[in-house]
Amino acid sequence: MTPVPIRYGARPCSLVVCRGCCCGDPRKNPGMDHAGQLARLRAAAAASGGRLLVRTSDCLGPCAQANVLVVQPSTEGRRRGGRAAWIGWSADDDCLDEVLAWTEAGGPGVSPPPATLALQMIDPPKN
Repeated sequence: MTPVPIRYGARPCSLVVCRGCCCGDPRKNPGMDHAGQLARLRAAAAASGGRLLVRTSDCLGPCAQANVLVVQPSTEGRRRGGRAAWIGWSADDDCLDEVLAWTEAGGPGVSPPPATLALQMIDPPKN
């Protein structure tokens, strides 16, 4: 995996992690370490040297597929045709491993998603 060079003013790949009514709620997904998951993603972003950003959202919408996160392409990924990838059922460590490996490889538009992660991709909600 070759890191994608960042040009001045370029936006890195980013993760938007739902932490609203269902995602991140121990009542919906008991036994999950929701705070630990978010801490792990933030630690990966801190270690990325600015190649990954992580932020949270109160609610992304598709609650039946909680936990939901969105992988947004970098400036380079968008230039290459990458679009945001919505991922459902992202509460386990295997999914996070794949998300982090994909973003390290460049994310949408730069690198194809791992095959098993592609199976977890969902449609964004219609407004």
